[in-house]
Formats: sequence, structure tokens, C-alpha cells
Amino acid sequence: MRIFITGATGVIGRRAVPLLVAGGHRVTAVGRSPAKRDALRRAGAEAVEIDLFDADRVRHAVIGHDVVINLATHIPPSATRMMMRWEWRENHRLRREASAILADAVLAAGVERFVQESFAPVYADAGAAWIDETMAIHAVSHTRTVVDAERSAARVTEGGRVGVVLRFAAFYGPDATQVHDMVRMIRLGWAPLPGAPEAFFSSVSHDDAASAVAAALTVPAGTYNVTDDEPLPRRDFTAAVAEAFDLPRPKPLPPWAARLMGSMGELLARSERMSNRKLRGESGWTPRYRSAREGYRAVADALRESRGAAA
Repeated sequence: MRIFITGATGVIGRRAVPLLVAGGHRVTAVGRSPAKRDALRRAGAEAVEIDLFDADRVRHAVIGHDVVINLATHIPPSATRMMMRWEWRENHRLRREASAILADAVLAAGVERFVQESFAPVYADAGAAWIDETMAIHAVSHTRTVVDAERSAARVTEGGRVGVVLRFAAFYGPDATQVHDMVRMIRLGWAPLPGAPEAFFSSVSHDDAASAVAAALTVPAGTYNVTDDEPLPRRDFTAAVAEAFDLPRPKPLPPWAARLMGSMGELLARSERMSNRKLRGESGWTPRYRSAREGYRAVADALRESRGAAA
């Protein structure tokens, strides 16, 4: 297949592009700088520079492709900046405007499939119940444009094509700034997330998220949770991260901590035990890491190895 992919140099995109190329696909990948485009070419893709807000350019660029994958985001680079509403402006614009422009281009050019990234931790608090894709989402101000991005994919399906939404759980990997923020919090003696110790937290490694993007090439139209097999209660998640980095178990944050973080704190404190059953059943996708226990151990090992190589 001929695949056009945005967000190709992000933490998921730069892993997904080599997977797609290895799968025998011809990949056109968007890179915003010469260095990023050089990296995409080295990965086997045709690299292009496109303004995603230029509807005419986007419409022309996707002609002749079978699939368009939109992974373009602009996530604030630290936990502190994530709490600030203005830090999300560019991400809101990408999900609201760029997703709509890409969907329009897909329909105009006769592209068969549109895959849109989305954010899974927007479900309402469900306690210990499993969350599947039929459950309603409840976005906060920081994540309100998730609804707009998903609507663009739905519009592709309504237009007779295949629109796929991938609702990604919380990412982690050796190159995730959030991981370093979490480890710093644990070193200070505090759990890295607000919420009750028994509240569930769903996560997925960067590598597993990238393999889910490749799996999305064959699934029916619809929405799919991308998460590991075993979401953990916060007490177990925190213990898993601490153990992976050889740190003592920290104290849970006090209940009022979430309120100090505003709407983002309210979202992060929810109990969300997400199920990946639909994606596994429709595609055969299986995450490499069953839970954060295995995944964060691999992250810690990778960071130790990189520090040793740099010494």
C-alpha cells in the first residue's frame, strides 16, 4: 500500500515508519525540518514538507495514496507545562483543524483509509470496571479537541471510506519526558500521579503503540483502545516504576493534590481500566509488554544501557 503519514518524527511516528516500510509499504512521511526529513529518508520513507493547515497542499499531497495516518500532535514537553492550558493551543489546532483538513483530503482524493490518533484517558471514572470503546468519553479543557479529531475520522466513514480512531493510553518509553518526571517525583518520595491508590491507570509503551498503528491498516472502521493487557491500580503502577529504577516505594499524593492541578489533575486522578480486547480481536495485535511491570523494567534497562554507552 501507499501510505501518507503525519507526525512521522514524533515518539510514535518514528517507530511506526520503519515498521510500515518493513511491511513492504511505500511510505510518504511529513517532516518539518531538513534534519527530520533526512532521518525519515534513512528509515526508507519518502520525506516531504507540508503545512497541515494548507488545505490545497494537503489535498494534492495525499492523491495516489491508499491510507492516510494522522499522528500529528503537539504535546507539552513536561508534566508542569501540561497543567497550563495555553500550552495545549497548538495541539488543539492540530486536532480540530488539521484533522478536518486531512479528512476532507481523504474524501476528495478517494483514499480508502484514514487512521486518526486519539487520547484514551478521556473516559469517565469507571472504578474497577473494564472500559471498552462503547463507553462515553468525558473530555476536560486540556483534551476537548479529542472529540473534533474523532469526528473527522467518523466523517470519513460516513463518506463511504474507512475511518479508524486509535485511542492511545498513557505513553511511556526511554525517550518520554513524562517517565523522567515520574522518576524525579518518586526520588522525592511522592507517587507520580494523583488519584486513589486503588484507582486504575492504563498505559502503553511507545513500541506497542507503533505496532498498533501498523495493525490499524487492516481493521474495520471504528474506534479502538490501544493499551496494555493489564492496567494496574496506582499503588501497583507506582511500585512497578519504583522497583524498575531501584527506588523505594513513595507515599501517595494527598487527595487535594488533584484539585491543585485543575482539570488536568481531575483527568489524571480518574480510575480507567481500559480493555484492548477489540483491537486484539480485529487485528491480532498483541502488546510486547503485558503491563507496566514489564514495560518500565525494559525502559529502565534501556536508560541504564544508554548511560553506560555514553560513559
